[in-house]
Amino acid sequence: MGRITLDKVTKSFGEVQVIPPLDLSIEEGEFVVFVGPSGCGKSTLLRLIAGLEDTTSGHIRIDGEDATDLPPAKRRLAMVFQSYALYPHMTVRKNIAFPMRMAKLDKAEQDRRVEEAARVLNLTDYLDRRPGQLSGGQRQRVAIGRAIVREPAAFLFDEPLSNLDAALRVGMRLEISELHERLKTTMIYVTHDQVEAMTMADKIVVLQAGEIEQVGSPLDLYRTPRNRFVAGFIGSPKMNFIEGNAAKQHGAETIGIRPEHIDITETGEWSGTVGVSEHLGSDTFFHVHDTGLADVMTVRASGEVGYKHGDRIHMTPRPDMLHRFDASGLRIA
Repeated sequence: MGRITLDKVTKSFGEVQVIPPLDLSIEEGEFVVFVGPSGCGKSTLLRLIAGLEDTTSGHIRIDGEDATDLPPAKRRLAMVFQSYALYPHMTVRKNIAFPMRMAKLDKAEQDRRVEEAARVLNLTDYLDRRPGQLSGGQRQRVAIGRAIVREPAAFLFDEPLSNLDAALRVGMRLEISELHERLKTTMIYVTHDQVEAMTMADKIVVLQAGEIEQVGSPLDLYRTPRNRFVAGFIGSPKMNFIEGNAAKQHGAETIGIRPEHIDITETGEWSGTVGVSEHLGSDTFFHVHDTGLADVMTVRASGEVGYKHGDRIHMTPRPDMLHRFDASGLRIA
């Protein structure tokens, strides 16, 4: 249960086509993340799958059944939004049970599913509280619980962590990943945060202007990005790009090198002046100017490294970690 396929799906608003013909297969039990910059079409694509937007053309199939024209309630999908959308006057128990009450499920079955969802989400001690008595992370778990009790073929998450602070985001990221391991249910997750994509996904779908740039595992996209766009989007901090003669020496229009694949050495192929340094304890990121290669290059060093603003340093790129791109931005094998 939970295999979803999109066959030449398009979406237009009037004369504007926001999703050109798109094919995608999501296998049963996969955790798939749609990622890309704002306006790339990732939330629109999720809403098409959910049935909250009508497709302009093409077909959406859920477990082999054509669901293109089915209303949302008939698609056996459960959606978790950025907004918790909880009823403030209801207890956690009643909020979680609400979709089952609307479906007129037997009361004993409602209770069983609520208790099981609360156990899975560590909400048992909060069932008789109201949303106003909960933290942001707890409220988001209630919203997820309301989705779990529907026992859907797949869960759809639309930027569910955007309203949380940094610490809660990390915690909820782990909780959702653990939930996927326990339930083994298909999950589709939309985010603009590539760190969330890299740490949560079995498979990442990178989107730009409604088109799929690349589909693959997090490490596939990190190690062998299909083009310059994917190379620049996946990885934190971003990949450094170098054009001109230095790139042409490698038979490319552009070469890319990640900050963690540049070593600071006594002598080196490249040199530059240290600007801002970001000290994170386990790592230090140097923003290096005056290299003659790019406006600013980012270099990652392990631990605390004793260079200060204005110091001149030498850098050696690891040759087996260089990425080469042609004039159209495509990867050169």
